[in-house]
Amino acid sequence: MIVPMKKISLVVLDAERKKALQKLRKLGLVHIEEVEGRGETFNEYKNNFEKLQNAYALVSEIKRKDLKNAQKPLSFEEASAKAAEITARSAELKDMEDKILSARTELERLELWGGVDTDDLAFLQEKNIALSLYEIAADKYALLGEEVKTIFVNRDKNTVRFLLIEKDGNAAENVSDKASLPPEAYAVPLPPVSTKKLAEEIENLRTEKKQKAEKIASAAVYTQALKNAAAMAEKALEFENLNSGMGRDEEGEYALAWLTGYIPASDLAKLQAAAQKEQWALVAADPAEEDAVPTKLKNNKLVSLIYPLSDFLDVVPGYREYDISGWFLLFFAVFFGMIFGDAGYGFLMVVLSLVMTFIGLAKGKKPKSEAGLLFILGASTLVWGTLTCSWFGIPHDKLPRALVSLAFEPFSSAYAAQSEANNRRVVQNLQIFCFSLALFHLSVAHIKSIVRNIRSLKFLGDFGALLMLWGMFYVVLNMVVDNERFPFDAPLPIAALSGYPILYPVALLVGVGFALSFVFSSYEGSIKDSILSSLQNLISVLLGVVNVFSDIVSYIRLWAVGLAGAAISSTVNTMAGPMLGGFIIFAGILLLVFGHGLNLILNVLSVIVHGVRLNTLEFSNHLGMVWAGFKYKPFKE
Repeated sequence: MIVPMKKISLVVLDAERKKALQKLRKLGLVHIEEVEGRGETFNEYKNNFEKLQNAYALVSEIKRKDLKNAQKPLSFEEASAKAAEITARSAELKDMEDKILSARTELERLELWGGVDTDDLAFLQEKNIALSLYEIAADKYALLGEEVKTIFVNRDKNTVRFLLIEKDGNAAENVSDKASLPPEAYAVPLPPVSTKKLAEEIENLRTEKKQKAEKIASAAVYTQALKNAAAMAEKALEFENLNSGMGRDEEGEYALAWLTGYIPASDLAKLQAAAQKEQWALVAADPAEEDAVPTKLKNNKLVSLIYPLSDFLDVVPGYREYDISGWFLLFFAVFFGMIFGDAGYGFLMVVLSLVMTFIGLAKGKKPKSEAGLLFILGASTLVWGTLTCSWFGIPHDKLPRALVSLAFEPFSSAYAAQSEANNRRVVQNLQIFCFSLALFHLSVAHIKSIVRNIRSLKFLGDFGALLMLWGMFYVVLNMVVDNERFPFDAPLPIAALSGYPILYPVALLVGVGFALSFVFSSYEGSIKDSILSSLQNLISVLLGVVNVFSDIVSYIRLWAVGLAGAAISSTVNTMAGPMLGGFIIFAGILLLVFGHGLNLILNVLSVIVHGVRLNTLEFSNHLGMVWAGFKYKPFKE
């Protein structure tokens, strides 16, 4: 559930501001609204933190294990000095890289000239002989008049390079008086120094760069010290940010400072006791509609297993949205099992989760949530793979009969392989299961909305959306699965009694559902205003019906992606099979490990893309969630 919050405002004497913040940090319960620090001390703390953070980022990327395994301690002051040294050298390296790039660009630009010596050109200029570098199309060079004095340098297929000679000053100006160069002639800018010096400069810079890089690499022995110092600097910056950013009135003996924040309602009494003891002024109230309230989730140990995933995805429900952690865990586990789709993979995951748990217990640690989540996902994959008779992509005729017999015949690949009719039936069954799963999943979303709005006529709009969902489910079965098994012209049983044979389920459900949704989906106390709102967004309302169809169909990805994974497993086995019986057995084993390992990685990516999407997009859209929240992070030590 989403923990109820209270908005608090705290007022203290400005002279006791720092002491109050220390007490508040020790209490560790208040999520303080964002403030912006100011002042020299704040800027100093901020610069020091950024310097330490950047230095840690640099040394943490160094791959030398001999240095990483020989960590040396540093005091906070020493770490700050070391960070300044590392960042300064890093800036020097960046400057060298820019100089090298600039010099290489010049060399590449003049490469076809064979080398240019600016000193020689300057010497000739002093002797009143100006030479300029030009390039021109080969056919145009032959058309230059005799009055244009040039020295041919070289040519390629399309371009001629030449020097333009002028004995009486600047070549370009004087030639324009005597004879015009064709507009196609391009004056090549001279480099800042000779190409020979550019090449030497590049080599010198590379040598110096290598030396500085080695000095930075040697700082890898301080990786942990820099990390610890950066963490300390971050906490100091957080404190100074609040200390300097708190609201304050004019200076004086009784000047005041204040802040606002949020605290779980269940912890308010602790803050009130602290305020009374420290003689702070405290006001607490329910958050207003426009307040940006942090979200704190509280669930049982089982549901909390989903937190590592939600933290990784950085998705947080808004304070006034729904906590769908339990539903997220349930359906994600099902989606995960269907996408991985292989009982062998599931078995490996279950074993790995148990090993992680036992290792932790042996070290006296509590089992990690990650291990529990992996166990659930592995168990789901094991169950689904068993039902579909999928074990490491091994053909069913080579599996033990015991494993084949555990399969659920309507979903079993072994049953499907017996005949074309069986295969068609199994495919249809899997499609129907995906769409039925979509129906159940999205129905949960609409039922939750109905329950939330049950005291308002708006619930009728949610009920109408639910009816449309059920009607479009039948449309999907007809259009995607089999129009003979699920015909549109199958009337409801009550049609014969009512005398209206056109009373078909699709027309009834979609029609009534659309009408209710159109009238009540925007209801806020006035039916007239709700209808006008729907009319103003008529195109979106009509497209909403199509979106329901596409949302249901999108669940077919669970079967399709699982099918692709099974095909990869089978292909890997087919490639490695001939190797396992000969002298290159090790190559076969290596191919199996690599192929199935790659398939596991692809499946993980598929789960993130598809399994997560169905929860955070399709399900959330039908629920009206936009994941607009941010986590409750109390100010604490």
